[in-house]
Amino acid sequence: MVDIGTLSLIILLSMFFLLAIGMPLGFASAFLAVVTLALKFPPDLLWGDFGRGPLSVLAQAVYRQMTNYVLISVPLFIFMAALLERSGIARDMYSSLNVWMSRTRGGIAIVTSLMAVIMAAMSGIIGGEVVLLGLIALPQMLRLGYDRNLAIGTICASGSLGTMIPPSIVLIMYGLVTETSIKGLFTASFLPGFMLASFFILYIVIRTRMNHSLAPLPEPVPGEPEGGEKSLMFLGFLSRFGMWLTGVMFARALFFTATGDNAIRENQDPIPLGMVADIPWIAGAFVIFTAIVYLIVGRERTARGWKMGKGLLAPIIVIGVVLGSIYGGITGITEAAGMGVIAVFAIGLLRREMTFEIVWDSLIRTLKSTGTIIWVTIGAAALAAAYTLVGGPTYVANLIVGSELPTMGVILLMMLVFLVMGMFMDWIGIVLLIMPVFLPIVVRLPTEEIGFLGSIEAKYIPIWFGVVFCMNMQVSFLSPPFGPAAFYLKSVAPADISLTDIFRGFLPFIALQLCALSVLLIWPPIVTIFFE
Repeated sequence: MVDIGTLSLIILLSMFFLLAIGMPLGFASAFLAVVTLALKFPPDLLWGDFGRGPLSVLAQAVYRQMTNYVLISVPLFIFMAALLERSGIARDMYSSLNVWMSRTRGGIAIVTSLMAVIMAAMSGIIGGEVVLLGLIALPQMLRLGYDRNLAIGTICASGSLGTMIPPSIVLIMYGLVTETSIKGLFTASFLPGFMLASFFILYIVIRTRMNHSLAPLPEPVPGEPEGGEKSLMFLGFLSRFGMWLTGVMFARALFFTATGDNAIRENQDPIPLGMVADIPWIAGAFVIFTAIVYLIVGRERTARGWKMGKGLLAPIIVIGVVLGSIYGGITGITEAAGMGVIAVFAIGLLRREMTFEIVWDSLIRTLKSTGTIIWVTIGAAALAAAYTLVGGPTYVANLIVGSELPTMGVILLMMLVFLVMGMFMDWIGIVLLIMPVFLPIVVRLPTEEIGFLGSIEAKYIPIWFGVVFCMNMQVSFLSPPFGPAAFYLKSVAPADISLTDIFRGFLPFIALQLCALSVLLIWPPIVTIFFE
């Protein structure tokens, strides 16, 4: 039988070879799972007792993955993203954001990044965001004379923010594989995700201020409000929305009070913003918003601002339904995804945009995307189970620990593996194949030696490592030669834009992603701020 070191090398080289000749990752992983067991166990043990031998381990691993309830959220989020892409909700959102930022230097690029953040917070799907932004934002930026590299980099880097910003499917799959709290992962990734988005926006602002030719200002539209007037209209829009929101929350709190559901009880968490003590604060906020609308901004100016910004309402509602139901303790991840689908569908019906053709096309796209994920999950789960059975994780752990590297040296080595593998392999395969090997090693490392600034509790290590992994996968979406974002954009970009042009536009944004990754490695407690 082959020793584990030789077997590990065979698996690694075979995986690269099979992917290079075009074999899908799911089939390559499943094939190597059987090969791994065949090289390690004698034929009589492997095939002699059907249903009881090593091959049964593969079936058990696949069964565990396929019967995980949370996995249902993946096709639901994909379906929601497809509906958003096909309906006019996303386009209206872009138009509303563009109204407020059109006369700002680099405004269209900033709007693109903001729209990507909102889209990421609604669905957590990467490919659809890049394609949608490529269809909506790229032609406009090129028409206005924006630098091609800046436009391409902004679209692809911002469009991949769904990797980090909840509800991220990458985080969901990591949580499933490692049995880590998905709600905890979502909470931990909030700040790093928005930090990365702010890096993109700051880069755009600084670059366009230093070189005005990168982002020429469009010609002013006759009758369009300017400067302070536009700011007051935006304040009116926000205040009117605040009135509606606090009014609904006030009615909700009164309902809970009337029914007694918000009574303080032992071993029961209080209802967020639904307790009796919350009512005065909600009422006070309503009064403040009302005063701003009627006394500061004015009803007419507020009405104009509301008309200009109403395209943002639908996305805000969807985000509120999905994330609000999770963090409000109303539903779990899967149920929140289903509620998000219902919210998007209902909004589309109210807007008279939800046709049978859109729903059918969205279903077909969902089935195709989900099928790909499922096949990769099956193959990778089988290979991970086979490699675990033959002692692979123990071998790798001993190899890394035996190298006598310091704690952060081990972490940095893992980061290098993630970055290199991300150039050639889909993130699903990486999380299923590599994470079961790496995470147990990280958990056993001295907690006090992880990072350089601050300390992180041992119970948060799996969550921190999950966020770090997602940041690595954020980089992989842009990394040549197989950066998926490049091919997503190429499918909708003008013919004169080559893949080389697209990858060239990535370079500054890859540097920004690596800066964000460095922050996570240097200051691990950043992921626990919202846990305090």
